[in-house]
Amino acid sequence: MRSPDIKTWDLCVGQRNYYMKDINPQKGPAFKEALKFWFKLGWISFGGTAGHIALMHDFLVDKRKWISNSRFFHALSLCMLLPGPEAQQLAIYIGWQLHGKKGGLVAGILFVLPSMFILLALSIIYISFGNLPWIYAMFNGLKPAVIAIIIIALYKVGRKALHGWLHLLLAAAAFVCIFFYNISLLSIIGGTIILALIIRYTKPSLLHMAPAGNDAADINEQDYYINKSTIASSTDFGIKRLVRQLITFLLFWIIPFIPFYFFNGFSFWKSLILFFTQTAFFTIGGSYTVLPYVAQFAVTKLNWLSKMQMVDGFALAETTPGPLIIVVGFVGFMAGFNHFHGSLLMGSIGLIATTYYTFLPCFLFIFVGGPLIEKTHGNETISGILGLVTAAVVGVILNLTLFLGKDVIFPGGIMLKHFDLLSLVWIIISLLLMLKFKLNVVYLIGLSLILGLLHYAIVAHNF
Repeated sequence: MRSPDIKTWDLCVGQRNYYMKDINPQKGPAFKEALKFWFKLGWISFGGTAGHIALMHDFLVDKRKWISNSRFFHALSLCMLLPGPEAQQLAIYIGWQLHGKKGGLVAGILFVLPSMFILLALSIIYISFGNLPWIYAMFNGLKPAVIAIIIIALYKVGRKALHGWLHLLLAAAAFVCIFFYNISLLSIIGGTIILALIIRYTKPSLLHMAPAGNDAADINEQDYYINKSTIASSTDFGIKRLVRQLITFLLFWIIPFIPFYFFNGFSFWKSLILFFTQTAFFTIGGSYTVLPYVAQFAVTKLNWLSKMQMVDGFALAETTPGPLIIVVGFVGFMAGFNHFHGSLLMGSIGLIATTYYTFLPCFLFIFVGGPLIEKTHGNETISGILGLVTAAVVGVILNLTLFLGKDVIFPGGIMLKHFDLLSLVWIIISLLLMLKFKLNVVYLIGLSLILGLLHYAIVAHNF
């Protein structure tokens, strides 16, 4: 039989490659490419949890197709149930999915490291020079852009997460609970899970409401590197694995703790480390659950800083990228600074130690619980319940948008005389720049800082 000629063979290979391209998922990113993204995210992730989710979803799901929408929100919903900052845990999980433990470590560390260094610098400036008007004015220019980022996050998350009238109703109910009645996020999530379980046993079909065009979304799942059919390389959950992870965590907890024994005031360092470790493990519900707890104990019980210093810490934390919970670093700084009679060195060590022991448990939760997250994906009942949790989160993000937005547009209280027209105009311009002209967030942040500085220069010159 005559063998095929080269042209015929090339044609066959080309056709095979063409069809394989249609059925194979996207090629995974190189570690260097992912490293570049996690590094960049750590410096530009303004806007709190909502801003982090928006930036990660925009890049990882929409632009690079490294993870599908269904996997992204499934992991986010489960991270919302864990203690600590859910956005960082989501980054650790996705990094782990992409490149194993080294990917998770890099994603989690770079998520918080830039904000820690920025907050350290701002804390030293705060103590050394007092309130510098031009610094606060510069970051005041940033606040309207942050609100715009959160609004876009609300729109994107809502469009992907709200699949029917039940999801819309639940998002509205969550908003009413937290906005009008100040019900905690933990209570809202707990109530949502209870409601989902009731629906599961009374009318389970409501848990599986699908958005319009869902068929097309299912077909396109294979366009993503991590999709609903992907099986992680390490999904086994067993006692040996759990013990190994716990021993590793304990080593990372104990080894940095040992040098503090030789420091002056060991009892202080022990109290600080144990307090923030306890905070990391037992405060469920994200930053808005952790921060009131930390503020109450640090100010009234432990006397590490004054109430006004705590308020200033919130202001400084809002000007940094990364999770809002990074404000605990400022608490650690002031605790060390005040306890050791104005020592900047001890204050700096306090900030670094606080940040380390607050965020360390996040890696344990994901590396131990990651296989469980994988096993729950694809379970229709669990996916339906988590879908309701995500819908409730949309209502919480709406509350966050209004809560922060009103303080930016009405900085002195909701009265006409306190209306800040410039902030409203910059929010609108920021939305146009990002939505219509696709301006990169980095450039928007730079423009906003310059705007704040110019506004301060004009006002200072006039007066």
